[in-house]
Amino acid sequence: MRSLISVPRGFPASPRVLHCRPSAIAQRQFFPLRRAVRWDSSKAESKNSGNEGHKNNANTESSGNSSGSWTTGGTLVASALAAGIGYAYAVTSRPSKPQNLKQPQYGSAKEFEKAIAELRAALGEETISTDEDDLQQHGFSEWSSVNADRLPVAIAYPTNTDDVAQIANICHKYKMPMVPYSGGSSLEANFSAPHGGLTIDFAMMNKVLELHESDMDVVVQPSIQWMDLNEKIKDSGLFFPVDPGPSAMIGGMIGTNCSGTNAVRYGTMKDWVINLTVVLADGRVIKTRRRPRKTSAGYNLTGLFVGSEGTLGLVTEATLKLTPIPEQTRVGVVTFPTIRDAASTAMQLVRKGIQVQCMEILDEIQMDVINRAGGTGRTWKTLPTLFFKFSGTKAGVADSINLTKTLAKGNNASSFEFARDEREAHDLWSARKQSLWSMLSLRERGAEVWSTDVAVPISRLPDIIEISKKELDGLGIFASILGHIGDGNFHASILYDRTDPEERDRVEKVVYDMVDRALEMEGSCTGEHGVGLGKKSSLKKELGPATIDIMRSIKKSLDPHWLLNPGKIFDYETEA
Repeated sequence: MRSLISVPRGFPASPRVLHCRPSAIAQRQFFPLRRAVRWDSSKAESKNSGNEGHKNNANTESSGNSSGSWTTGGTLVASALAAGIGYAYAVTSRPSKPQNLKQPQYGSAKEFEKAIAELRAALGEETISTDEDDLQQHGFSEWSSVNADRLPVAIAYPTNTDDVAQIANICHKYKMPMVPYSGGSSLEANFSAPHGGLTIDFAMMNKVLELHESDMDVVVQPSIQWMDLNEKIKDSGLFFPVDPGPSAMIGGMIGTNCSGTNAVRYGTMKDWVINLTVVLADGRVIKTRRRPRKTSAGYNLTGLFVGSEGTLGLVTEATLKLTPIPEQTRVGVVTFPTIRDAASTAMQLVRKGIQVQCMEILDEIQMDVINRAGGTGRTWKTLPTLFFKFSGTKAGVADSINLTKTLAKGNNASSFEFARDEREAHDLWSARKQSLWSMLSLRERGAEVWSTDVAVPISRLPDIIEISKKELDGLGIFASILGHIGDGNFHASILYDRTDPEERDRVEKVVYDMVDRALEMEGSCTGEHGVGLGKKSSLKKELGPATIDIMRSIKKSLDPHWLLNPGKIFDYETEA
């Protein structure tokens, strides 16, 4: 296997809040974009007979752009203001959609300049940034599988719901797209700006507003990290159990209906959101419901916004359920000779109802990453491994451990180790949580990461994981399987050479073969990453055009001008 691993290096810096004169927007027409991928949603849903509709071609030229496509490390040449009008282009060789489909109509360059001037007048000069580095930081992601070829025109930094309502009102007036941004850690270009427009960064809205200990709920703003939230409320004896990547923030977690390692016991984001304060596309502010945990009053609007990726409204506050911190928690690590043995153990454990808080699968490649990255104080066996977290009362934890040991031995488990103390348990679980970032930090120059996920009914887990593992190994590059196997969700992470078109083609085929295989097994194209730009074609396969049309009609009723995070989940399509 050819390694793309080297020594650790740093991660991208956080966004800077900078701005320049409004007149500079008209003068500056070109923005650099490193290692961007062209995404053409107008081509994304047609099939290519050579690769089931997912074949990409890094040399495809955008329509009307005779300068051609980018080379590795090359520069995006695109007008920032025209970004609000045109549609983005992708690395793809699929044919265009029929010409009887319309696209949303946005404001002109001059109207966008007026919008930015009004925003600065209303919210303050420092609230709106048009700095080139800031635009690039918000329009491109190093760990996303796909990126739009356009950047936002400006970045807004609101501090409260009223600010967001003013932003939406002005953008609605000038038909300027709005893209919400919180943690910036999404993997399917969920926060990219394929139509340009305004990115709304909620970085200044990161507070705990109210804690109701007796009711076990908390009211927060969208850019608080879930780990910071738990740190702030730990003295209450309560915690928020949804735990995706460490950098994830509540707003993005709501947008993608994320889950995390605790999902097998505590469920996903939709199970922990009581109500939302939402700013609609025209600036109206609504609250989806009141604060009791139980209600049968009207439509479930809270559930409508959870998982909508900011396409229906801008979440400015969320009331979240909390749960008591368990009396005891223990972390166990079980190794197996094959990935199928590990997956079979997970399936049987869920089927028997054995109580675990977390159950994660890591193949031998990911275990090697943990060893290389260090930080756990020991070297672990490089074998397919299940990570368990047992929590509850001391008696309940002991019972669950004994039952799990018996089940694992019946599936050829070769070892069963426990963290020796709380420090080692924390370090070991942190290593699992940091797996993607560990891969990024260990990569060689020129390596790109592709991280994707699927979900299937638990009975099909052993089959899909075994087949997918063989295909990933067959790539001959650094490719691994990991994920939240307890709820049927797993991830594939691949490091590939972005300068090699043939290698990218092979990687892409394996990824989308895995997605199609999950759909054939009555599964889903995404368990927690969301659809974004990257999986729109797969979503149509999964749900069918009639269901997508219902979703589209809901969006058009709330956002008729297609201003909120346009281009994500599905496209604007109407018969001419």
